[in-house]
Amino acid sequence: MEFQYCPHCGTKATPKETGDEGMVPWCPVCQQPLFPMFSACTITLAVDEEAGEAALLRQSYISTQYHNLVSGYIKPGESAEECAAREVEEELGLKAESLTLTGTYWFGKKDMLMIGFIARVRKQAFHLSGEVDQAAWVPLDQVLGLLHPYPAISYRVAQSYIEHRNQAAPATI
Repeated sequence: MEFQYCPHCGTKATPKETGDEGMVPWCPVCQQPLFPMFSACTITLAVDEEAGEAALLRQSYISTQYHNLVSGYIKPGESAEECAAREVEEELGLKAESLTLTGTYWFGKKDMLMIGFIARVRKQAFHLSGEVDQAAWVPLDQVLGLLHPYPAISYRVAQSYIEHRNQAAPATI
């Protein structure tokens, strides 16, 4: 969100050269830059490595055609890791045993920074939140085919895990 007015005093912002940041909105009354604000959320692939499966969700308010991953907004005072673990538990009823960061992804459509994780969980029955229409355990070799294609962020998070897992797997003869 780009500021046109100061959120503190309501004065109309004016562009001002601000160091390495270049031209930014500036409040002449408060004497401070008004840097853009954006939302931050997590997007998480829940995986049971022993079963070789991942939990994929169906949420009609996101897509009626593709499955998706667990996602949610980071709450004030919460770390990205805490958010990812909380969302896996809230949406699927699964406890994250460990989390691995896959990267950060800009989602321009919603002016949002998405922080990707892999959550290692144990396969069990789901206890779905009201936000989730359905969830299913899916073999890892089928996951990418059920997600919105590349460059969708869900695809990129899952792809990073699957490619790393395949590289780490010992060769068979």
